[in-house]
Amino acid sequence: MKTSPPSSSIEDYVKVIYSFTEWQDKPITSSQLAQRLGVANSSVSEMVRKLKDQGLVDHQPYSAITLTADGVRLALLMVRRHRLIETFLVQELGYRWDEVHDEAELLEHAVSDTFIERMAAKLGNPVRDPHGDPIPAADGSVLMPTAYRMNELDDGHTGRITRISDENPELLRYLAAEEIDLDAAIEVIGRRPFGGALVVRIGPGPGGREVDLAEEVASALWVHSEVAHAGCSVEAR
Repeated sequence: MKTSPPSSSIEDYVKVIYSFTEWQDKPITSSQLAQRLGVANSSVSEMVRKLKDQGLVDHQPYSAITLTADGVRLALLMVRRHRLIETFLVQELGYRWDEVHDEAELLEHAVSDTFIERMAAKLGNPVRDPHGDPIPAADGSVLMPTAYRMNELDDGHTGRITRISDENPELLRYLAAEEIDLDAAIEVIGRRPFGGALVVRIGPGPGGREVDLAEEVASALWVHSEVAHAGCSVEAR
């Protein structure tokens, strides 16, 4: 008997669960999942039960939600689709990086596996999307850079911006206007008094420019340390 493919809702749920934990160890809760998907808590509870019945998540009442090995495999498939489409929209169709998320949400469910793999080949099999998030390989492996939130770095830390959270399109537009982009060299100078903005130098050496970053901005930027270059490979099993 042929197994029917998962619904787009199931694909969205496992992708969001995976993405939430990609850059942190803390698992997602039902209320956080509802907030990210823009649905009611009751809808999340019903879907999580369905996901558990299908062997895609582990979940006990009032506890966090974690993906099983099968759930991770499906999530990586959808993350690969989403991020390749985002990359294609920026590189080939001239979209801005703050415009691509919603378009990719629609297209990722509609195109075939063949289309995705031909798109990947056309793009040169990129390893990250326009926001710096890693693009899983076709075999499910992911190369995660060694990176830290900018707002958690000590004064004097240097490195390069390796990831920018795409949760807030308005923040992405602000960063574009300030010419703060992936791979920009940064140095953490320190904080303004009384819990003020984080002061960083953007650009290499003394020729860089000092910028004050609010907490929301600094927490959306991830820095790859120039001291630690090695990434780690994560694979679905």
